[in-house]
Amino acid sequence: MLLLAVAGVAAGGLAQAVTGLGFALVAAPGLIALLGPTRGVAVVVLLGTLASVVPLLGQWRDVQVRDGMALLVPTLLATPVVGFLVAGADTAVVAAAAGVGVLLGVALLWRGLRWRRLHSLPGAIAAGITSATLNVVGGVGGPPVALYAANAGWSPLHTRATLQAFFLVQGVVTVAVVGLVWPSLAMVLALVAGALVGIWLAPRLPAETARHAVLAVAAFGGLGLVVGAVV
Repeated sequence: MLLLAVAGVAAGGLAQAVTGLGFALVAAPGLIALLGPTRGVAVVVLLGTLASVVPLLGQWRDVQVRDGMALLVPTLLATPVVGFLVAGADTAVVAAAAGVGVLLGVALLWRGLRWRRLHSLPGAIAAGITSATLNVVGGVGGPPVALYAANAGWSPLHTRATLQAFFLVQGVVTVAVVGLVWPSLAMVLALVAGALVGIWLAPRLPAETARHAVLAVAAFGGLGLVVGAVV
């Protein structure tokens, strides 16, 4: 079990470095199975935050600060509100509906469709609020901001850097909420190894391949929401 969890951490670090998101989607199942829900989630959050730090060390100059803040501010403001509104409620239907919406959005963007109105400040705010909602009800806040980035036509480098910065700040705030649980040294080393491989691989991918990778991770997150809601 430990070996599988460590392998998941390495794969999650690689996915995060290549696309700008996806660590929790890949690594969380193994870590939670190994450590249990409470400690597992705390370790996922901390490692996910570190997974954004490693690539940002070389990409921080490419962060689109304005776009990142437009996504981040509504996400952070909406998180406690959503948490209060859904406290004690059955969120399965909301999670399933959101997952279907994410999958539909991925399918349309994969076919080349763009929504100009969504590439705007209101679109960024909507994506941020949706990310906060999905993070609260399903633990998967990445797909909405990934869809926004893909629809906005950001370059792969700007997508990776800006999403890393977004998830870094969101991760720090989340660590403060869920508590600090230190991972093992093997997990940290696996994360760094996976991230370094991803950093090496990312600039070698064609732009269209990198975009499809972002959409694939978003689709994986949407599918996880639907499956988690019905099982």
